Amino acid sequence: MKIFTTITETKDWLINVRNEAESIGFVPTMGALHRGHISLLERAKRENDIAVASIFVNPLQFNDKKDLQKYPRTLEEDIEKLIQSRCDMLFSPSVEEMYPPPLSNSPQRGEDMEVMLNKLFPPSGGFRGGEVMEGAHRPGHFQGVCLVVKKLFDIIEPAKAYFGEKDFQQLAIIKHMVKILQMPVVIIPCPTVREAEGLAMSSRNALLNSDERKNTSHIYKTLQGARDKERGTIQELKKWVSYKINENPFLQLEYFEIVNSETLIPIQDWKESKNLQACIAVKVGTVRLIDNIAF
Repeated sequence: MKIFTTITETKDWLINVRNEAESIGFVPTMGALHRGHISLLERAKRENDIAVASIFVNPLQFNDKKDLQKYPRTLEEDIEKLIQSRCDMLFSPSVEEMYPPPLSNSPQRGEDMEVMLNKLFPPSGGFRGGEVMEGAHRPGHFQGVCLVVKKLFDIIEPAKAYFGEKDFQQLAIIKHMVKILQMPVVIIPCPTVREAEGLAMSSRNALLNSDERKNTSHIYKTLQGARDKERGTIQELKKWVSYKINENPFLQLEYFEIVNSETLIPIQDWKESKNLQACIAVKVGTVRLIDNIAF
């Protein structure tokens, strides 16, 4: 596996790949790799000639500096997992490489970035999917996600890029970005990979203690119960989910929404949309976990 830390050497290597007319499948990550990430990479390898991964903990998508500082970083272990998965190339840049000074010293957004963000998230009207759920609880998060993913796409120029459905809102927003900016990449959604007890795999799971970990299965069980429950009103269902989550002393509900799966706008009545996704965020101690299920 080739490992590059600079944009120049990454692009140079990929030019030779494209000269041989080989398709590139790309899996962007922030590291702390688990079986969910590996499943994305394995699919990219099956469906393309070359499988490329990136590892970059993006400071622009963290609105809480403490969250950025405690995000798990396990580069050596990650490299071993990528080699075992037959990844062809890893791009693992520094913050300074991705956001040259003065941006890297004080991660603000440049002028060209602001122009792009205004297209994706117009101040009034247009797509509002970045303002709800994670967008409401983590201001600026999706703007940071879009900035780094756009930059990674420009560097790697993949034919296909693979994202897990566990981060359903992120997936929908990246699809929106690709459509609005007319980017020549196909976004491939991949099913959520779960632990045996139902917990969605996430890099943040490593931050849970043993007692917290034992109780996290209650999150997915509650989502399944909500989906299978006889339907009353949306508000009644939201109250039921709130009760079921908060009755567990290890869990605290942050939000539960049933949204249009394309616009991400929460619905108030079952008749508003046929394509529904239930999305949830739960605090487990100091760790935030998100999950979702199709309704």
